[in-house]
Amino acid sequence: QLFEGMKAFKGSDKRVRLFRPWLNMDRMLRSALRLCLPSFDKVELLECICRLVEVDKDWVPEGKDTSLYIRPVLIGNEPSLGVTRSSQALLFVILCPVGAYFPGDAVDPVSLLADPTFIRAWTGGVGDYKLGGNYGPTVLVQQEAKKRGCEQVLWLYGPDHQLTEVGTMNIFIYWTHEDGVLELVTPPLDGVILPGVVRQSLLDLARTWGEFRVAERKITMKELSRALEERR
Repeated sequence: QLFEGMKAFKGSDKRVRLFRPWLNMDRMLRSALRLCLPSFDKVELLECICRLVEVDKDWVPEGKDTSLYIRPVLIGNEPSLGVTRSSQALLFVILCPVGAYFPGDAVDPVSLLADPTFIRAWTGGVGDYKLGGNYGPTVLVQQEAKKRGCEQVLWLYGPDHQLTEVGTMNIFIYWTHEDGVLELVTPPLDGVILPGVVRQSLLDLARTWGEFRVAERKITMKELSRALEERR
């Protein structure tokens, strides 16, 4: 089973727009091929989704920080038991009006649980695909974070405690690097993190601005801790 997460927004001109949906279609097809589920026509599926949103456009909220969440799902539904390629599959789309992901103001900080005993994904696995199996096991860790007074989980990986993701999102660090250069850095697409649509959008925008260095590389907790101690 795989899925995608997209959003439709209603602008001040009352027009409904999807945010870079072709990137979701690319990622969804890639996930389908990884799970040996049927391929599909990305253009045709996107046209169907746009038509569905048009039919249900009254459900697109107009308030600040609101949107219509769009979840396409592809799941094998062969009526049999066994670990093998499914001979049939079901593709469907769920729509739901949503508000802000985090309560409060968008710039309010959140506390993160960084515990290296919990691992979200690993090299050679499927952490860079949007599969239901990548998210189910994280629920228990999220509950543990809340027990410890944290809002989210900072996922670490490897003996050097590399930063990978925060909750279900990609992470960026904006700091002054140890070489004295102002920098925006995010972990690389090395198979451990999901290639996020917002991630790619931020990289694209930041590189056009040319105001600071933009980098994709591994970041460790040791580096982050040192930067905090040095107030950079």
